[in-house]
Amino acid sequence: MPAEEGKSQTMKKALATTIRNAGFEDAGAIYTLIKEHPREVVPRAISDIVQNIDRFLVCEERGRIIGTAAWQILPEIGKALNPSVEIKSVSIGGHYQHRGIGSALVKAVIKRIERFHPAQIVVLTFTPEFFRQFGFHEVAKETLMHKLYMGCINCTKYDSPFTCPEVAMVRKCRMQNAES
Repeated sequence: MPAEEGKSQTMKKALATTIRNAGFEDAGAIYTLIKEHPREVVPRAISDIVQNIDRFLVCEERGRIIGTAAWQILPEIGKALNPSVEIKSVSIGGHYQHRGIGSALVKAVIKRIERFHPAQIVVLTFTPEFFRQFGFHEVAKETLMHKLYMGCINCTKYDSPFTCPEVAMVRKCRMQNAES
């Protein structure tokens, strides 16, 4: 029997959860989830969450938001020859961790991102072993200068993107354009 759109078959059996697009009404719960993990997830202002709500997915159980993940298209200068999309703000409520919710959210985000046909999907993470299961591999942060310029340079947690302990990882989606 095929899974319903936006729902993980495994998740439905295990926890009766639903993965769906976030709405404006979810912004407060998303903010709270991200704030629960100050060491693992870079904080986001509520205004940033609201402005980017169309790029968030949430996992819901009995009307309560228990997990979230988002993505951001990273800019290129000029023609988009090798576009990258970043997965960010993966956050699961404390006692819901290690139940497959994070994996289900990341798989759902990857599926959404792949519709855009990017050259690669990027993640900066404190848990590289988690992302390896989805085909991500470590790269030098210097190879992601557009990401560092757009996000990391404004981070209030570390003095420099190069002293931040997050691990840069990518998942190739297609061959990069030879013109780059």
